[in-house]
Amino acid sequence: MSAINAAPSARSPSRADDLADHRRLLGMGGSRLGRLILGLNLLGLAILVVGALVLNEFSRGLVQARIDSLSTQAQLISYVIVKAATTGDPEPAMDADAAREILELLAIPRTEHARLYDARGKLIADTDVIADKVTEHPLPPAGRAGHPPFQWPWSPFYHRAEREARAHSAEQAEVALALTGRPIAQVRSAEGGGRLVSVSVPIQHVQAVLGDLTIEAGDVDQIVAKQRTALTPFILIAVAAVLSSSILLNGAVAEPIRRLARAADSVRLSRARAISLPDMAKRQDEVGDLARSLDAMTTALTTRMDAIERFAADVSHEIKNPLTSMRSALETMEMLPPGAGRDRLAAVLAADVKRLDRLITDISNASRLDAELSRDNPRTLDLARFLADVVGLYDFQAGGVEVRLILADPAASYRVAGREGPLGQVFRNLIDNAHSFSPPGGAVRVRLSPLRRDGGPLVVAEVEDDGPGVPADNLESIFNRFYTNRPKGQLPGGSAFGGHSGLGLSIARQIVEAHGGRLSALNRAGPDGAIAGATFRVELPAARV
Repeated sequence: MSAINAAPSARSPSRADDLADHRRLLGMGGSRLGRLILGLNLLGLAILVVGALVLNEFSRGLVQARIDSLSTQAQLISYVIVKAATTGDPEPAMDADAAREILELLAIPRTEHARLYDARGKLIADTDVIADKVTEHPLPPAGRAGHPPFQWPWSPFYHRAEREARAHSAEQAEVALALTGRPIAQVRSAEGGGRLVSVSVPIQHVQAVLGDLTIEAGDVDQIVAKQRTALTPFILIAVAAVLSSSILLNGAVAEPIRRLARAADSVRLSRARAISLPDMAKRQDEVGDLARSLDAMTTALTTRMDAIERFAADVSHEIKNPLTSMRSALETMEMLPPGAGRDRLAAVLAADVKRLDRLITDISNASRLDAELSRDNPRTLDLARFLADVVGLYDFQAGGVEVRLILADPAASYRVAGREGPLGQVFRNLIDNAHSFSPPGGAVRVRLSPLRRDGGPLVVAEVEDDGPGVPADNLESIFNRFYTNRPKGQLPGGSAFGGHSGLGLSIARQIVEAHGGRLSALNRAGPDGAIAGATFRVELPAARV
């Protein structure tokens, strides 16, 4: 059952509607929570990206700097060897002993490894041998006698021989290229599996290649490892940022939503009448919008349920009146002999049945009103032509009361956005009401005129009668449900008391407000200042052309 005329403001623009419009205008850029979530997630990502870029650039710069340093060092040593350890003319040759002594005299850092080869690629000198440097390698576990030890594929000893063979082969290929007279600088694998920077420079006298000097540096991985260790603070800061954002989002989003869910459960279980979380309603973000929307929704539902309860009570009371009258008439008829008395009671019963039928019909129509309004989409109507059709349904002299349509400006456009069925019910109710109060020979006038206010252009329809008017105290209460405060006996227009349910004006106001308009009543003064009749004024927003 519809909450008849229960909460008209629910159909008019409200704070909830404004919030809905505001949210539709917001994208990620206008969303506070959206910006917060995006910013916090990007913060941790940015920290890691910046740290990785810094380390990557540093690693590349370190390798290039090491290559430049080794190349300069190799060129210098090669130049010294060419000047001090070259014999023979016109076919020069490198004095191996003299070149070895020069390499021994030069201070080669322990982090570097230099090798000297002759023109045939034979090793002449090795700084590790000269400096008695011993490279230690852990031995694999001992196996049984006569059987090689078993190694797991992930064991560090499983691929060691293969790695050493690949490293030796790469070194020989580099030396061979250098002996062709072309300097070589590259990063290749070491025997231990790491990376090393290697530079091979030909020892060249004019055009003759006398040998090759290869200098390697294997400290690049150690330096990069230190830089990776230096990246640890970035990682820790990023992790802390993600954890902080998670905790913040939990407190800012997840926990408030859980509170709203618990409050909604309380409403559902009838432990509360509305969601009331003032601290969340003050928030200026989506959670605050949700809290305010839920509060407005539950308040509207509560208002509607209260109205339904009042409506049910009013219906019960209104139905009991004719039922009580009918019961009394039936009880009295049993005690009366046939005659005029029984006939009068039968007439009362017939009137009560008619009144009850009219009441139930109006209640049924009113209960379906909300559903009809929600199903029927409004469209643009020419209100002048529409009212002409409505007025044309009445006999102009029916009951001695004339009904006519008066246009303030016949050339004006009176267009509104509305639903034909409900609006037709509004004006029929108003004309019927005016007709019932008009005296014989009177008139019901439907006036149509445009009006402009700050809120926009309006179309005003006024239904006037020549009846006794409305008491000043009842100009608003006549729109209440089941209002039937009419003179006893026969009314001026011929409508007997009990022929109206008191829902007509209430339904009319509800329909008008559902269209964004306003329905009001006022008394019309005559030339002598006395009340000359009542006017019901309908204001509807004009349709945009």
